[in-house]
Amino acid sequence: MTPHPRHRLDELIHAPARLSIMAALAAADELHFGYLRDSIEVSDSLLSKHLSTLEAAGYVVARKGYVGKRPRTWFSLSVGGRAAYDAYLDTLRAIVEGSAPSG
Repeated sequence: MTPHPRHRLDELIHAPARLSIMAALAAADELHFGYLRDSIEVSDSLLSKHLSTLEAAGYVVARKGYVGKRPRTWFSLSVGGRAAYDAYLDTLRAIVEGSAPSG
């Protein structure tokens, strides 16, 4: 018997806030912290915590710089992060599109 695809879900991505971060970053080359925070509707501290987790896993890359005299941090998916996100979506599709058990 083939294991159910849910066993392949990446637990790092599966948390709702981290999934939202990954989805937002997958749709853009990079996003700055404030835009990302506002678009997924989380607090600074929650976003920072989840970004740190994703960065430690190698899924997200941070780039620091300035806009005028204001410091900014931009985030993007790493190559590995994009591959992990794509694999996560493939697993979700396998779950959703899988055939219903007979009986």
